[in-house]
Amino acid sequence: MISVGRLIMKTAGRDAGKYGLIVDVVDNNFVLIDGQVRRRKVNVKHIEPLLPVVDIQKNASHEQVVDALKKLDIVVVDTKPKEQKPKPVKKRVSKKEASGKKE
Repeated sequence: MISVGRLIMKTAGRDAGKYGLIVDVVDNNFVLIDGQVRRRKVNVKHIEPLLPVVDIQKNASHEQVVDALKKLDIVVVDTKPKEQKPKPVKKRVSKKEASGKKE
C-alpha cells in the first residue's frame, strides 16, 4: 500500500488536510513526501494513502511532483520565502562612556 508515487493526504500536523505524493520509502515507519505539503520525512501513521498511484521516479524533484499532481487536478501553490530584514546593530559602550567620565 505504501509505495513511491502513491497519493496521500496528511492527517496530522501543520499540513493536515493537504495532498502530496510519496517520493521515497525510508523504512517501515517513515516515508518522504512532497506536494502541497512541505517536502519532509513523515511517520506513516500521520498520512492517509489514497487510491491513485502516479508513475514518478524515486527521489523525484519538486517540479516533477507538481507536474504529476497537475495531472490529478490537484493545484500546488508555491510560497515565496519571507524577505530577510537586516538585523539591528548594537553599539558597544565602553566602561568610560558608561560611567560618564571623560578624559
